[in-house]
Amino acid sequence: MKHSVTQRTLAAVALCFSALSVSAQSVDFSEFERDIDGPRTQVLVLGSPHLSGMPDSFKPERLEPVLERLALFKPAIITIEALSGETCDQLQRYVATYQDAAKDYCWDTDAGKAATGLDVPAAVAEVEKTLAVWPERPTPAQRRRLIALFAAANDRASMLVQWLQLPVAERRVGDTLDAALLTQMEKIAQSKNENILIAATLAARLGLQRVYAVDDHTADGITAKAGPRLGETMQSIWAQSADAPVLAKAKALETAGDMLAVYRFYNTAETQRDFIAFDFGAALKHRSPQHDGRQYVAWWETRNLRMVANIRAAIGNQPGARVLSLVGASHKPYFDAYLGLMHDIDVVDAETWLR
Repeated sequence: MKHSVTQRTLAAVALCFSALSVSAQSVDFSEFERDIDGPRTQVLVLGSPHLSGMPDSFKPERLEPVLERLALFKPAIITIEALSGETCDQLQRYVATYQDAAKDYCWDTDAGKAATGLDVPAAVAEVEKTLAVWPERPTPAQRRRLIALFAAANDRASMLVQWLQLPVAERRVGDTLDAALLTQMEKIAQSKNENILIAATLAARLGLQRVYAVDDHTADGITAKAGPRLGETMQSIWAQSADAPVLAKAKALETAGDMLAVYRFYNTAETQRDFIAFDFGAALKHRSPQHDGRQYVAWWETRNLRMVANIRAAIGNQPGARVLSLVGASHKPYFDAYLGLMHDIDVVDAETWLR
């Protein structure tokens, strides 16, 4: 009897371990994706250098070959590495948690509020309401008003999308667009920034009405808790890779000024692996009592996960759309990996479209 009880007990334990083993296995999503309703969503993630850091010799017109190839992809939605009005509002409300994030990454919306009478939450709602009934052929007056709304909503790139679609003679004060916003708009148009020179410019050429800001700095709560020690640790890690061949090649290409070659370089798998190796890979291996490097990677992964969630939300009401996501090159491999987990999204090979 004792022996049989023991056998039954062992059998039960074996079943429990078997069940745990099965539950630990991941679900194969592919079985649910074979017969989805309608075409799959196509997302092209374009890794970009930050153009504000380009040499003084950089000329915006050198981006034309890049723009031409991206236009052939015909995205219906374009997302950018910028903070939305909603996110900025959150960062400003929780300064104790996120510290200087709002001051560092959010625009002053006072001019937009003065012109429209709307704070950020109200302006964001009014933008959505306006675009929901946007006509096929909007008047210049409608575009000028929408520019003012985007200004109040902390969406400067979308301001330019509307501005570029105005006839030159209509780029003037009127219809809520006042003198202060006109001056602001003219400065934005001269910005040396990929969100302006690529995303907003391409959106206007394609007849889109806006771009979508999907950046996130609520993950900065992680680095804030770590304190200044984390920044010091990462500076020492980066210093060890200052002469990395991938950095030298990137600088040489940027100095040469062939921007198509620059974008081809940044979007290869080899380049992405090299950047991960001396940054996040090195951080993971760094030895310290507080595991500083791993805290840095936790911040980075959290930020990217939230950015990809924002992309998912931006395209959620347009299943099957073509999407261009313009982001700093170090984000690209993480975006590709996380987006690749979505049920109805295909990640498009950027290199194919840059040939």
